[in-house]
This record gives sequence, C-alpha cells and structure tokens, in this order.
Amino acid sequence: MRAVTWQGRRNVKVENVPDPIIKEPTDAIIRVTSTNICGSDLHLYEVLGAFMTPGDVLGHEAMGVVEEVGKGIDNLKAGDRIVIPFNISCGHCFMCGNGLQSQCETTQNRDQGTGASLFGYSKLYGEVPGGQAEYLRVPQAQYTHIKVPEDGPDERYVYLSDVLPTAWQAVEYADVPAGGTLVILGLGPIGSMACRVAHQRYDCRVIGVDLVPERLQRAREMCSDVIDLNIDDDPVAIVRDSTEGRGADSVIDAVGMEAHGSPLAEAAQTAAGFLPSPVGRAVMKNAGVDRLAALNMAIAMVRRGGTISLSGVYGGATDPINMMTLFDKQIALRMGQANVKRWVPDILPLLTDDDPLGTESFATHRLPLNGAPDAYEKFQKKEDGIVKVVLTP
Repeated sequence: MRAVTWQGRRNVKVENVPDPIIKEPTDAIIRVTSTNICGSDLHLYEVLGAFMTPGDVLGHEAMGVVEEVGKGIDNLKAGDRIVIPFNISCGHCFMCGNGLQSQCETTQNRDQGTGASLFGYSKLYGEVPGGQAEYLRVPQAQYTHIKVPEDGPDERYVYLSDVLPTAWQAVEYADVPAGGTLVILGLGPIGSMACRVAHQRYDCRVIGVDLVPERLQRAREMCSDVIDLNIDDDPVAIVRDSTEGRGADSVIDAVGMEAHGSPLAEAAQTAAGFLPSPVGRAVMKNAGVDRLAALNMAIAMVRRGGTISLSGVYGGATDPINMMTLFDKQIALRMGQANVKRWVPDILPLLTDDDPLGTESFATHRLPLNGAPDAYEKFQKKEDGIVKVVLTP
C-alpha cells in the first residue's frame, strides 16, 4: 500500500509499504477513505525527530471502512464506516472507566513513561503505524473506533478523530464563566475549532490571537475580536484594557512547544534535532526545553483566579516555568491529550445537516495522498493559507 513515511528532519515521502495484517484478536483493518495532517504531526517533522525511525508511517486522524476484524471483536463487521480516535484505548481499564482514555492502562508506554499509545506518533507513544495510508491496522478495535452514519461526506465526521474532541476538551477545561472572556492563543486547526465550539456552546466573549492573516480571517466569524501579533505590540495590554484591567477569565494555549518568540529554546531544539537519534532522545527527555512564549503570554493574560487550558503539545523536561506568578495569581491549569471517547457523545449531536460547527468547510486544502510532502512543507512554513489538510488515499 501507499503511505506517508517519515524519512528525516523536514523530510516525508509517500512510499509503498507492506499492507497491515491482523496480529491480535482485538485488531481490525480499515480501508482509509480520509486522513488528515495535524499540527501535532509538525512536531515530528521538526523537533521530535529523534524519536522517529526512517520509514515510520505518519498520521493519527483517519476514518474509513472496515475490511477485516479479529476473532475477539463482536461489535464491528466488514463494511462498517468508522472514525479512528488518535489514542488507542481498551475501554475496560481504570483510566478508561474514568474518562481518561488518553491514559489507558492497557496501551500505556511504561518503558517511555508516557500515556496511551497513539497512531503514527514515534517511540514515545508506541511506534504504532499511522493512518496517512491506504489501510490501517487498529489495535484494541473493540473500543478504538467511532461508528458514524453511512450518509454524509467524510468531512462531517473525520474530525472526531482528534480536532473536535481536542478543541472540545480545551474549551471544557478552560471553564469560562457565563458572560466571561475566553482568549484563544493560536488559530491553527485546534484553536480555530475551539473558537467554533466556544461560539456555539458558551455565552462568552471569544478573542482569537495569531499572526497568520488567513488564520485570523477564518476566526473573525466566530470571535468577538481578534488580535494580530504582527500589528498589536502589546496583546496583554489589549486584553487587560478590554476586561477592566483584570485579564481574561480563561485562556487556551493552542500553540505548544514551537511557539514564535522563543529564540533560545528554538536554537536548543534545532541543535537537538541534528544530534544522532539516541543522543537526541536522551537530550530531549532529560534536558529538553519548549518554546514557552505562548504559555508565558497565557500566564500574563489570564486574570487572578482564572484558568489556563493547554491543548498545544509540550515536551520539554526542563522548562523554566514561572511558578511564582502561577502561584501568586492563583491560576488553575488543565492540560493533556484529549480523551476522545469521553467527548464523542456530546459532539455527535452537532454533526447534523445544519453543520453548526462548520465541519464541511473546515479544511483549507483537500489533496491526494501523494500531495502530503508538499503539504507538510507548506503547513510547517505557514504558506498558502494552510490551516487544515485532508488527504484522500
């Protein structure tokens, strides 16, 4: 089959790789009909390359049609149309039972000290081949699936794999009060969808912050206001001035480890990326630092007693976080990989013909699988107005 494979720093290719096969009784094989490029994939493209092996199949946002199921599965059959959550979870362990599927005890990577295994996401998360391919093996398929209706385009449902539950959790964790102010830092796929979720579900003022013109323009429809970091020199002052000097009730950081405005950390990340993989992995796991400009802005923007919700991926082991200010301002922090299955029952009723979240118009680019290498490069450079890419194998 054809698949998008990691070959090195800023280097992905579409190659022929072996077809997946059933390995365990709880496996299923799907024929992928749509698969996305996620902002988190760019971390593998850039700073987390030390945890990758040339030939690794990328991608963790896929949906398709069941081709084959293992003997241990009785709730799926060939022909079922399903979306695949990005985290692999069993559904019966303590963590899954408590709605923390991203910490599933069955698929946890204890050798790495990380949570549930993820599709296409490096040695840190199980080295499970990803979904940017023609076919995908789904472990723990008795639970790691979301059945969707037979009608309607893929783009109505494919975002259930990651974007929708991640944005949903980000807004839930932000705990914005009725009539309050929510600032969303970063208007890429997650930030953009979080604007839509907040606009649809909450009685609050939403302010979007970014520096890419196309992203800002997309967000205007769902935001009360936007802040353009290319023009506005002091975004913190703007937020405070519009909130009686207090700051926002809640801030979502949808940027993460590769924020602009952190030159020293960027240099350290770049240097680690050029080290031999075993050394680079040791550096990242024991001395890695993130670009913290977005988190520091969130800390400055949020009011005393407010909440910061982190949905942007962070991976630094020695980040210099301003604990004095966090403590002094009595800031609540919520964070973590999205617990996809926890939020699906809440989201599905909104995936109606009215499409209130705008899922069918959410993608900016729809490309064949062979277009992935060019799309990765442009997405990483924020060129050509790319916000969300849907690939068709």
